[in-house]
Amino acid sequence: MRHFISLKDYSAEELKEILDLAIEIKADQDKYAEALKQKTLIMLFQKSSTRTRLSFEEGMTQLGGHAIFLDQKTSQFALTDFGDEIQAVMRFCDMLMFRAMKAEDVEKAASFDRVPVIDACSEKYHPCQALSDLLTMVENAGGLENIKKVAWLGIENNVSNTLKLMCAKLGIETVLLTPKVNEPSIDEELNKMAEDTGLISKTDNIEEGLKDVDFVHTDTWMDMEFFEDGKVKPGFKEEYDTRIEMFKPYQLTGEMVDKYAPNAKIMHCMPCHIGYEISRSAMDHKNAVIIDQAENRLHAQKAILVWLYKNK
Repeated sequence: MRHFISLKDYSAEELKEILDLAIEIKADQDKYAEALKQKTLIMLFQKSSTRTRLSFEEGMTQLGGHAIFLDQKTSQFALTDFGDEIQAVMRFCDMLMFRAMKAEDVEKAASFDRVPVIDACSEKYHPCQALSDLLTMVENAGGLENIKKVAWLGIENNVSNTLKLMCAKLGIETVLLTPKVNEPSIDEELNKMAEDTGLISKTDNIEEGLKDVDFVHTDTWMDMEFFEDGKVKPGFKEEYDTRIEMFKPYQLTGEMVDKYAPNAKIMHCMPCHIGYEISRSAMDHKNAVIIDQAENRLHAQKAILVWLYKNK
């Protein structure tokens, strides 16, 4: 049974197939209006979400199926063994989408091979975002073959993991402009797989890193766990201050793009923290495709759902 978690087990041909399906579904949504008729997706959330919940729920509706929202905080997972409870949950669905605190929980759910499991953001992976980003790049470049180089600015994390791996598998160069790796996101096997292609490089020189890039991507330097009610939790204040000082030189600004990569499209997986990893001048820049990225979560994830169910 196939799952959609780290992308390590996907070939370039399979990724292209899903990407092409996303393009087709977006262009002709009516053709797939009953592709998952009477099928159920359970959406299990261990942390908050905006785009992930909206895009998966709307996606299942557009495919003729149904999505059930399940919040771990208001369910009974805390009262019992995770493995036992998730097995019971999967008896009520045809596919499971899991936004998890830990990738090992996603992999645990997948290990039962009851239904296809999708990692919808864990501390190590965000494969749905990677596919959505590639869809956005293809649309703006006029084809996959026209995407030559992507820059990642800021912190290495779950989003950069799956993006760089997918780009590497598809023959796209990725340059990492990053002073730090978010330690919980480290996957040595994934890193080696990507780096062995010879398409991954690192630099702390902004001018060098942005030279000839087609797309420049960033994400928040801060973990959502740092905050409560919009304020930094006391236990994370020291790490928060450290990251501000470390990452400020890597803030993606409109001026930076104009100076070093005037033809590059500006990307961010959202939510954007204006004044931190991205400036207002970049968010509102004529080259920004950030809102298009958000919309493409819907189309990319519909393709993932259709492909997984077909190939389960």
